[in-house]
Amino acid sequence: MIASFGTDEVKSQYMDQLVMGELLASYCLTEPGSGSDAASLKTKAVLDGDEYVLNGSKMFISGAGETDVLVVMARTGEEGPKGISAFVVPADAAGVIYGKAEEKMGWNAQPTRLITFEDVRIPAANLMGKEGEGFKFAMQGLDGGRINIATCSIGTAQQALNTAKEYMQERQQFGKPLAAFQALQFKIADMNTELVAARQMVRLAAFKLDSNDPEKTTYCAMAKRFATDVGTKVCDDALQIHGGYGYIKEYPLERHLRDVRVHQILEGTNEIMRVIIARRILAEGAASVL
Repeated sequence: MIASFGTDEVKSQYMDQLVMGELLASYCLTEPGSGSDAASLKTKAVLDGDEYVLNGSKMFISGAGETDVLVVMARTGEEGPKGISAFVVPADAAGVIYGKAEEKMGWNAQPTRLITFEDVRIPAANLMGKEGEGFKFAMQGLDGGRINIATCSIGTAQQALNTAKEYMQERQQFGKPLAAFQALQFKIADMNTELVAARQMVRLAAFKLDSNDPEKTTYCAMAKRFATDVGTKVCDDALQIHGGYGYIKEYPLERHLRDVRVHQILEGTNEIMRVIIARRILAEGAASVL
């Protein structure tokens, strides 16, 4: 988002180090009172001379407290999406306050925190694009984020499948390996088939995004919905194959399932993905996505 919509001044300040991984950034859209209804956000940015002053809070921000740059969506005008703008905020700016790291079911390798903005002053040049374009930028940023989360699901599910396959070949019951039981053979066949389909859908969506296809947002939503549902199902099935061993921390399956579950929520819930897909399918001129 910074590379696409930031001013030359901001890009020269951050982009080289962001690309190299020397700096990390957080995407700040969700608020305590606005999750799926992101356009109702309340955080405000008021122009004061050659600076903007930010006040408000953001919830469930991935990496918060450990990242260097914040991309913050804040209200500069009317209610709804047209009144939202996007800003680049130094993570250590005066008035940026971080809450405690949330205790989560999974994703414990990454901190998730509340961020409060109290009279945070940033240069006017840190506005991305023009006032009122922030919601559009935020939604475009989510296209890539959805590909990212879908890919995380596929990677986790693939590892769970690999682990289940090894276990089926090693574990013996009733005098023969689990791999000899047709019920489990069918289960692992379905797991692999659905995972291959999900991987291909994500690659198609990534191609649509890279080529700036007019239907890229719909494809990203379809890929995210499908891959995260499949990823969760594959991890759950892999745990089931392990029986009681899958439920204890000696084996990695319980962590895979805990970590992959949130992918159906992140970057827009899968219910919101269905809303995006259905609206586009039912719109005029939508034959290309059917």
